[in-house]
Amino acid sequence: MASESKRILLTGATRGLGLAMTEEFIARGHTIAGCGTRRELVEKLRQRFGAPHTFHVVDVSSDEQVGRWARDIDAVEQPPDLVINNAALINVPAPLWEAPADEFARLMQVNVNGVFHVIRHFVPAMVRRGSGVIVNFSSGWGRSVAAEAAPYCATKWAIEGLTRALAEELPRGMAAVPLNPGVINTDMLQVAFADSASEYQSPAEWAQKAVPLLLGLGAKDNGQPLAVRS
Repeated sequence: MASESKRILLTGATRGLGLAMTEEFIARGHTIAGCGTRRELVEKLRQRFGAPHTFHVVDVSSDEQVGRWARDIDAVEQPPDLVINNAALINVPAPLWEAPADEFARLMQVNVNGVFHVIRHFVPAMVRRGSGVIVNFSSGWGRSVAAEAAPYCATKWAIEGLTRALAEELPRGMAAVPLNPGVINTDMLQVAFADSASEYQSPAEWAQKAVPLLLGLGAKDNGQPLAVRS
C-alpha cells in the first residue's frame, strides 16, 4: 500500500502497457483515472476496479472528447498528480512512400494531437496548483529511426520535442518528461517485430520496473529524456 496515494491520469489504460500500469498502480494504492477507445474493455475495468478509480471511453484524438473527460472527472478541482500519455498507434511496416495517407494522418492524430489535447485540458489546473508531473511516452524510435516505421518515428520524435519544450514552460516544482518505455511484447511490437516480439519482456514484467520509476519522478527530472531500463 502506498504511503501517499497519487491521483494518476492514464490514457490507453485498457490494453498492453496501459493495462499493466493500471494494475500495478492500483496494487500499490494509487488512484487511476483511465481511458480507452473500446467500450467493452473500459467496462471490464469498471467492473474489476470500482471507486475511487474511474474509466471512460475516450478517443484522445478528439479534443471535444478529452475536454468532456476532464469535466466528467472534475479535473479542475481535482487535478492529477501524474499524467501519463501512453495511448498510441503504430503503422503497418512499409516504405514511407507506400504508407496510406489515412494511416499516417491517424497516427498523427492519436500519437501527437492526442497528447496535446490531454495537456490542454488537464495541465492548466496542475499549473495553478503548482505541482505535478506529465510523462509523454516516446520510444527508442523517438531517438533513433528504423526502416518501414517512418510514420511512427515521426510521431515519437515530435513527442520528444513537444515534451522538452513544454518542460521549458512549466513553473518550478513541476516536470514534463519524455519517456522511452523500452522494448516490450505488446500488440504494437508484434506488428513491428512479428514473431520475434515474443522474445521480449511481458507488459506485467515491465510494469514492475516502470511504475516505481514513474512514481519517483519529480521536478528534478524536468525536461530529461528518460528510459525504463530492462
